[in-house]
Amino acid sequence: MARSATILGCAGLSLRSEERAFFLHARPWGFILFARNVQDAAQLTALTADLRDAVGYDAPILIDQEGGRVQRMRGPIWRQWQPPLDQMARAGVAGGARAMALRYRLIADELRAVGIDVNCAPVADVARADTHPFLRNRLYGTDPAVVAQVARAVASGLMAGGVLPVVKHLPGHRAGLTDSHLDLPRVELDAETLKSVDFSTFRALKGLPLGMTAHVVYQGLGSDLPATMDPQVIRLIREDIGFAGALMTDDLSMGALPGPIGERAARAKAAGCDLVLHCNGDLSEMEDVVAQAGALDGAAKARTDAALKMRKAPDPLDIIQIEADLAALLDGEVYV
Repeated sequence: MARSATILGCAGLSLRSEERAFFLHARPWGFILFARNVQDAAQLTALTADLRDAVGYDAPILIDQEGGRVQRMRGPIWRQWQPPLDQMARAGVAGGARAMALRYRLIADELRAVGIDVNCAPVADVARADTHPFLRNRLYGTDPAVVAQVARAVASGLMAGGVLPVVKHLPGHRAGLTDSHLDLPRVELDAETLKSVDFSTFRALKGLPLGMTAHVVYQGLGSDLPATMDPQVIRLIREDIGFAGALMTDDLSMGALPGPIGERAARAKAAGCDLVLHCNGDLSEMEDVVAQAGALDGAAKARTDAALKMRKAPDPLDIIQIEADLAALLDGEVYV
């Protein structure tokens, strides 16, 4: 039986009976967790096991654990990280990529311990002076070449720990001056600038297994639609950037997207997104999303199957040595 072309959330710390019944019927490709779903390690381990049990297969389970402002698993139970841009400033260009690889190897270890095997990172958008505060300190730098190098290091750290990375936000969010959680950013930069700067980091990451779209309008490309819903921009991601992995939307329930939630899912799928992501755990909305997203089949299924084949057991880990190496790179200032 085919799976749905969806990634879905749940409402709380444990599955409700109605959620369990819905997931069994809907058969989402995967699940995503948020702070509302996280209490402690024992609870989180039980929840990830229950989600997989509800559907009867080894569904990937995602989380946003960038470290810093965006981390759903927080201290004191889990390591509490500096924002990525702050860590990069401390480590400098020479040590930045190595420090981020070590950081995400430790993050991967924490995720795997509670049953999570996909992390929505690296964030490969390029920072600029006027990048919106919701995004800026989550980034790795202002130089596209440095950002690409660090993003590759983040991905390698995660994959060494048995966690699949999701590169975001394709084809580039940094020039959007609005918080896409609340409104639709519009970028007026010309196509040449977009392709040579904003989109360039993603070309270096085109071989990663999973990617996430940006809810951004690129007016310089002649578009008036958010990338998530624009076939022209999805083609650019595939052909110009060359991204070959499975492509998911950013959260459909964000304020940037127009129209009812089911229509958003249908338009994203029609534009060429492989998977639609719905995060808020609202059951009635999820019913509409599943109905409109349809089955995961064709090229989308092939890409998601290829991504899942990249899941592997973690490499051996010497936590004491990694923490010592990271502290040396950051002058001892590793955590907040």
